[in-house]
Amino acid sequence: MKNHNLLKLSPLVAAFAVAIAANAASRDTYPPLVPLPPPPVPKDNPQTKEKIALGKQLFWDGRLSGDGSMPCVSCHVPGLGWGDGGQISRGYPGSKHWRNSQTVLNAAYYNKLFWEGSVTSLESQAPSAAEGGVAGNGDPSVMEMRLRFIPEYVAIFKKVFGGEWPRMNDAYRAIASYERTVVSDTSKVPFDRYLKGDKTALNESQKRGMALFNGKAACIQCHNGPLASDQKFYALGLPDFPGFKDDPLSQVTHRWEHYQKGVSEDKYRRADMDYGLYYMTKNQKDIGKFRTPSLREVKYTAPYMHNGVFTTLQEVVDFYDRGGDQGTNKTSLIKPLKLTALEKKDLIAFLEALSMSEPLIHDDPRLPGDYQPLPAPHK
Repeated sequence: MKNHNLLKLSPLVAAFAVAIAANAASRDTYPPLVPLPPPPVPKDNPQTKEKIALGKQLFWDGRLSGDGSMPCVSCHVPGLGWGDGGQISRGYPGSKHWRNSQTVLNAAYYNKLFWEGSVTSLESQAPSAAEGGVAGNGDPSVMEMRLRFIPEYVAIFKKVFGGEWPRMNDAYRAIASYERTVVSDTSKVPFDRYLKGDKTALNESQKRGMALFNGKAACIQCHNGPLASDQKFYALGLPDFPGFKDDPLSQVTHRWEHYQKGVSEDKYRRADMDYGLYYMTKNQKDIGKFRTPSLREVKYTAPYMHNGVFTTLQEVVDFYDRGGDQGTNKTSLIKPLKLTALEKKDLIAFLEALSMSEPLIHDDPRLPGDYQPLPAPHK
């Protein structure tokens, strides 16, 4: 009788075994979410206390911009999740930007920065922002000369880098060093604390949300590893920023960006969408693709997506739940999820558990004083 019952159960047991193996295989396909390690530091730009302090001053100093009004912090405000809180980033005065101001929180972990992955280090990100025509719009030779006419900066640069005069390349290295301190404190992130052994760090809703993240909702496909980003590029079928169709200044920037990025004339003339990764590769298959953003600190970094189209996590989850919208080169990974209202609530609860229990805020630094005339040369 016992053997007979086992024979009757064996197909069910086999089915469970297959399911468990399939789930394990699925999990093994993607790196699991794990706590953040210390940020990587390049060998040619080691961290020092003095360099970080200088970088913080420069991050706040508007003199590293065209007209003195656009320091790094103007678009990366600590109290706004280190973005600027707008759908599209504020542009240089007299212009409009064309993408969301992506947070610099945990940017130290990316190997590709900006939405289209156009640079590969914080050291190269800084000049792209400070000198970009619709961002800082600063001329590097002018910005460098400004630093040389501020005695306190001259002394600090000499102490940190050893040169007689400030150089913009060193200024960007200092800013990058400071940005490597703008990272999550894992002791304040419920998810990280949970993985490190504090089983009270996540509540029951967040635990259910974590199971959904790794299972039914399939977020783990793209949001994996310590950063909760695979740093790959996908087209999601997102709606375009409406300003590209009805706002003249937005259209000016949109077409100028097309021109600067060397697209074909027909695409420049039409300028019907943000082509994303295509600007880098000129491959038609890359039209509409953007780098996967990190989900860390997502609780504080709204609005979301490259054009700020979603203002809440609820909107983001609803978008993925319906299988996204139609669009060029849309990834096949996005499919209708059929989540219940409770499942959506649990998933959002878990996403928020990837953020610190309180936002990361840095106080404004004291900036060096005014320009001073250089002494007359000795005859």
